Amino acid sequence: MNVYTPKKWELSGLQGISDETLQIHFGLYEGYVKNTNLLNEHIAAMRAAGKNAGADPAYAELVRRLGWEFNGMRLHEYYFDNLTASPKELGSGKLHDLIGSSFGSLENFKKDFAAIGGMRGVGWAIAFHDKHADALVNVWIGDHNINELAGCEPVLVMDLWEHAFLRDYKPAEKGKYIESFMAHVDWNVCASRLK
Repeated sequence: MNVYTPKKWELSGLQGISDETLQIHFGLYEGYVKNTNLLNEHIAAMRAAGKNAGADPAYAELVRRLGWEFNGMRLHEYYFDNLTASPKELGSGKLHDLIGSSFGSLENFKKDFAAIGGMRGVGWAIAFHDKHADALVNVWIGDHNINELAGCEPVLVMDLWEHAFLRDYKPAEKGKYIESFMAHVDWNVCASRLK
C-alpha cells in the first residue's frame, strides 16, 4: 500500500499571493494527503477481507472518492511546484518551442491560459502536454477527478478554487490573482515536466 508524505515548499514573499493564503492552502493540501492515505488504508483492508468494488457498494464508493482525494493531492503538488519567488522568463528550449508551435508565442499562450483561468466557476486551469500530438492544450478542469486528459501530462497548473485567492482578493478581482500567479511561474519546473 502506498503511503504519501506531504511535501513542503518555501514560497514566502510571493507578490500578490500572501504568506497567510499559502499557509491555509498548504493545510488544505495536507488534508488531501491525509485522506488519500486513509482511503488507501481502508481499501487495502477491504481487499484483504475479500471484498471488491463489483460486489460491495461501500468499497466502490471508497474507490470513487480516492480519485477526488488523490487528484486533489497531486494537482496541489503540481501547483506549488510550478511557483517560485524568483521567477525567470522562459527564453528558449523545448517548452518554449512547444508553446510557439502550439500558440504562436509565449504571450499568446499566457493570454489564453489566463483567459481560461478567468472563466466563471471554481476549478483548475491546466496546460497539458499531449505527447501523441506533441502539442500543448490549455483546459479548464472543474472537479479534480473529472475532465483529466487521458495520456496527457500536466505542464502548468493553476488552482482557481476560492481558497487560492479569496484571502488576498475579492471574487471580482480573480484576474489580479491570475496576474500574480503568472508572474511567479517557475518555467524551469514546467519544462522539466515534458517527458
